Amino acid sequence: MKRSVLTLLVALSLPATSQAQEIKTSQEAPATKNLYDSVLKIEVATQVPDYRTPWNSGRFSGGTGTGFIIGPNQILTNAHVVSDARRVLVTQRGSSQKHVANVKHIAHDCDLALLELQDFSPFKDLPALEVGTMPALESNVSAIGYPVGGQRLSVTRGVVSRIDFSSYSHSRADSHLVIQIDAAINPGNSGGPVVQNGKLVGVAFQGNTKADNVGYIIPTPVVKRFLTDIKDGRYDHYMDLGISTFPLFNPAMRKAYNLPNDAKGVIVANVTPQSPADPTLQRGDVLLAIDDNEIDSAGNIRISGEFVDLNEIVERKFAGDPVKLTFLRDGKKHTSSITLKEFPYSRMYAIQYEKTPRYTFFAGLVFQPLDLNLFATYQFKDRKLRKIFNDYIEKGLYREMEDVVVLTRVEKDRLTTRMNGFSGKVVTEVNGTKIKNLQELHDLLNTSNPPEYHVINFHGASRPLVIPSSEVATANKRIATQVGITKPFQLQK
Repeated sequence: MKRSVLTLLVALSLPATSQAQEIKTSQEAPATKNLYDSVLKIEVATQVPDYRTPWNSGRFSGGTGTGFIIGPNQILTNAHVVSDARRVLVTQRGSSQKHVANVKHIAHDCDLALLELQDFSPFKDLPALEVGTMPALESNVSAIGYPVGGQRLSVTRGVVSRIDFSSYSHSRADSHLVIQIDAAINPGNSGGPVVQNGKLVGVAFQGNTKADNVGYIIPTPVVKRFLTDIKDGRYDHYMDLGISTFPLFNPAMRKAYNLPNDAKGVIVANVTPQSPADPTLQRGDVLLAIDDNEIDSAGNIRISGEFVDLNEIVERKFAGDPVKLTFLRDGKKHTSSITLKEFPYSRMYAIQYEKTPRYTFFAGLVFQPLDLNLFATYQFKDRKLRKIFNDYIEKGLYREMEDVVVLTRVEKDRLTTRMNGFSGKVVTEVNGTKIKNLQELHDLLNTSNPPEYHVINFHGASRPLVIPSSEVATANKRIATQVGITKPFQLQK
């Protein structure tokens, strides 16, 4: 996983076709026309949580996308099509009847989801799309879906112009294998199949707002991994080595590391504490190969004739799988095997979906754990908070702070006079106890035997915040009524 805030790539869809192209679909072979019947329109009603007022239910919205049948009562689409869904309706080509569907599995890190219908019988005779292989560069593919601009099925043809390892905009934090095609983007086609010779070669999912006639599809290795992951009834997310690397282009740098001028190897720039690579790798090691695949000085390896990022090896594996690493340290070559494992702290930098915001309300103060959702909502300016956010993984701050608890709101009340200066700051201690998570802060502030004064310390603040315990109960009722807070806390993820 590579962390990035995406501005150019947007989770939209692939293009609507011209009327001439739509008419041409009626001239396709019968087998292809049957394939079109398995491409379904998806309508979604959503409820998006409000992190600014987390006690409220959130705002309602809706949208449309595309999905397609891949097996008995199995409909594949994008995660961003059905994220935060409260109702999902599926419509077959040439029919006005809407069928209720449920989200069976959803993978926000690779933007895929699997739906199932409450009643699949009307669709049981439709063919399932067979998952194919990676398409070759310059080969032709067809994207099928229901983009804006019309109600009927649309087919767009394009050419595979690039195979790359790039950002997925849905989570804003993950990078995986992508295929670029020379086709424009229109909303609504997201989740639609991209086919070649009657087989699935990808799923339409995002476009580039600063380039014309460019679309991106999720290739079959990512699709196959998702389908394999969910076979046990749950989705376990992608694994990560837990390292960052730096290219070894510079001749002087290569000489300093006693490396030949063969354009091989990358420097290990950082190793995340408690990650799979820790303590096998160290900062300054030169990584030469992964699973016996030589790594070039840009961090790429060759798989199936294509140059891809070295992380593609890890991309295709699961928790518990081994990874063989070959590296140089102090001029000596070493080979070691590490075991992949989940590293949940990395999700700090990913947008979360289908989760109720966590918070606790106390005497006019609202405390929330820091993540990308909260950061995007408040756009925190405090430099110390921003540094903690940036260093959370790289410096291993999660070892001391499972949650980075932030005071996000100070409601107006006589008890909270002159407390606004503490908004947007990270809590370090409550009543002399260091805070590790939101639950601990909540328990300390709501103890049955409170001290005379609650003393809350903040990172980088010149003074603590002091609240008389005797006024808390009446202040809670008064301010909650004023603001409309019916539930004073939500602590579970």
